[in-house]
Amino acid sequence: MTILSGGPSVRPDPSLREPVMTEPKFKKKPAASPTFDAQGRLMESAQQIWMAGLGAFSRAQDQGSKLFDALIREGQTLESRTRNFASGRADGVRDKMENTVSSVKVRAADTWDRLEKVFEDRVSRALTHLGVPGREEMQALVDRVEELNRTLRAQLAAGKPAAASTVPKSRAAKTPRARKSAKTA
Repeated sequence: MTILSGGPSVRPDPSLREPVMTEPKFKKKPAASPTFDAQGRLMESAQQIWMAGLGAFSRAQDQGSKLFDALIREGQTLESRTRNFASGRADGVRDKMENTVSSVKVRAADTWDRLEKVFEDRVSRALTHLGVPGREEMQALVDRVEELNRTLRAQLAAGKPAAASTVPKSRAAKTPRARKSAKTA
């Protein structure tokens, strides 16, 4: 009996005593490779994801209009709240701006009035310094001219000749030249 190494084993047949070759027997089924196992799990996961997508699509078709209507109602509610909030804020800002503008107008008018008063005072002092009669003095002169005209008309109507000077001395001292000479003296 001869056993060849690395090849099939030879067993003698007891009846023939000739060597017969038999095939080697495998002890176990070969184990699956890790790559083959991962591919199987991946395929199974993809199949589950596909089925979940189909289920979601089916549910969306069934409840799509209900969901769409619910979303519209939520959008309208949100828009209403936003508009109310915005208009309330806008009213507050508008009121505040109106108050601010009013106070600025009042301050501007006060400032303008004060500026006008200062200007009038300075112009009045400059005119007085130059000897230009003021409003009261001009009115006094107008009154005096009217008085002289009445006197002159009365004398002409009575047939009297006009006097050379009917101006009283107290009034003559109030003329601008008299005042100017009085200031320099």
